[in-house]
Amino acid sequence: MKNLKGGIYRRFIKRPMDFILSLIAIVILSPFFLVVTILVRMKLGSPVIFKQKRPGLNETIFTMYKFRTMTDERNENGELLPDSVRLTKFGRFLRSTSLDELPELFNIVKGDMSIVGPRPQLVRDMLFMNYKQRERHSVLPGLTGWAQVNGRNGIAWEKKIALDLDYVNRITFLRDCQIIFMTVSKVFKRDGISAEGLDTAEDFGDYLLRKKRITKDEYSAAMEMSRKISIS
Repeated sequence: MKNLKGGIYRRFIKRPMDFILSLIAIVILSPFFLVVTILVRMKLGSPVIFKQKRPGLNETIFTMYKFRTMTDERNENGELLPDSVRLTKFGRFLRSTSLDELPELFNIVKGDMSIVGPRPQLVRDMLFMNYKQRERHSVLPGLTGWAQVNGRNGIAWEKKIALDLDYVNRITFLRDCQIIFMTVSKVFKRDGISAEGLDTAEDFGDYLLRKKRITKDEYSAAMEMSRKISIS
């Protein structure tokens, strides 16, 4: 799945630029990191940082960092309650302002992510994608991306993936700059934070099952495989 589309910019400039800009952003935004860390600790407890496995470049699994936005409330069987119950008002605020994503700057410094690229989806989302759709993983995932500034979670999965693939095939310095400036505008407007009728984004497998494009057996098999990958 290796892909060198994007010419000189993608091959020699994009990564050094990501590293430098993300370091500068961490320094400048350090007061925000401190304030959010204290508030998350006070309102949601510890750990402050939420860690989750995500597919990165060439589907290499990495650990993505975000500020915690949900509680750990469970039912009598020890199972986590639905997102709509565990997502607090404060957590919604963090998500709507994208402050929960600030720790991903450290993922960029490490080389797991880029400033601009297809958003790193869940491992289970990847397993529900076909071969063509999985070409979105031929570049580093991004803090923001073409799909994020064109609807984010408010658009259908097919369009979201199509936008990701369009970006993968047309990576340029000017386009990355455009996406960054559009992202700033979207953050202030708080557009497309969640899927319609949901408190968070809808998983790809849940979407396909709801649309009856996969069977329950196919859904269960992919979910089981994702669990194995995430704990390996």
